Amino acid sequence: MQFWNVIILMVSKEIKNIIAKYLSNQASSSELAELGLWIKDVNNEEEFYNYVKTNYAIDYNLKKFNTKLLEKKLLAYIENDKKTYRIKRYRNIGKIAAAASVVLILTLTIFLRKEVNTKLIEPAIVNSIEPGTDRATLTLDDGSQIALEKGASIQTRDANSNGKEIIYKPKERKTKEVAYNYLTIPRGGQFFIKLSDGTKVWLNSESQLKYPVNFIKGETRKVELVYGEAYFDVSSSSEHNGSSFKVYNQSQEIEVLGTEFNIEAYKDETNIYTTLVEGKVSVNSAISNQILKPNQQTNLNLKEKSLTISEVDVYNETSWKDGVFSFQRKSLGDIMKVLSRWYNIDVQFNDVELKNAGFNGAIGKDQKLEDILETIKNFGVIENYEIEKQRVILK
Repeated sequence: MQFWNVIILMVSKEIKNIIAKYLSNQASSSELAELGLWIKDVNNEEEFYNYVKTNYAIDYNLKKFNTKLLEKKLLAYIENDKKTYRIKRYRNIGKIAAAASVVLILTLTIFLRKEVNTKLIEPAIVNSIEPGTDRATLTLDDGSQIALEKGASIQTRDANSNGKEIIYKPKERKTKEVAYNYLTIPRGGQFFIKLSDGTKVWLNSESQLKYPVNFIKGETRKVELVYGEAYFDVSSSSEHNGSSFKVYNQSQEIEVLGTEFNIEAYKDETNIYTTLVEGKVSVNSAISNQILKPNQQTNLNLKEKSLTISEVDVYNETSWKDGVFSFQRKSLGDIMKVLSRWYNIDVQFNDVELKNAGFNGAIGKDQKLEDILETIKNFGVIENYEIEKQRVILK
């Protein structure tokens, strides 16, 4: 797999964040103004060129890269966005923070499409596949199941749901009796849950969480990520008489005192990834026990029976909960695996070598699948594609 390898020295973290926010349609008017001024400074031209080319350009067929043209186009877009920002802000108030209107920014399509020579190919035969949405199945302690869907309100003895999230009533039990619920997210779904202790959990597609309806006062709070991916924002132990919080999943146990972290543990994967965003966690397994610091990730390899720690960009690991799939140095095979869960599709590669094409970039989760495939096709990574019901064939 080949990637652009450009050393970045002078782009500040603040400017990087603004560029990323602009490209995903989340920048404020003041941030747009700051970015515009920064780009106009001739001393920043090379740094801007290197950073964008490295982080948001596909490594395929980009033999020419017109910095001046890109800069001119970007400034024009910024000026236009600044003029319309106030209207957009009031029209979308309440949605901006959640990145509800994230646009497809994979490989800077809007700027670079004219820079790439692509083949003239007959249009693909497609049927429209919409992105996933908020939906889940709630299994109560008596075994009964309730479908949770966007737009449908549900009320149980212990919780309320508006179809996008389920909120459990704050309550601690003094008895040893514990009732458990399951929240199961299908392929093409996502859901948010707030547990009775105030812990917030975002669940990705094809995931299942087991948790108590109420925690026992004074005892360790325990939940289980049965499979899939979840982002935890744990209610501090100081609010629960020092009670710690533990997450169990497959072959590991994670203990926290109050923190934010992400666990990726899909059924069809042999690696379990735990990424710490804030605070401190202990990752315990039969192989090794490790203490994680912020921006670190453990990789528990079940096949090789090993556990390693590495530094990661936590945004790339956790952006899915905010409506963005962010990919850095990922293969097309890995990306399509992520998209298959969100769009509830099966993917077939007619040429297995296509799996190794490398990407940097981000994809808004609200995009239609064919828009994403068209972008990949326009850059010459694939010659064509077909969509047959829930199966995508890449050629």
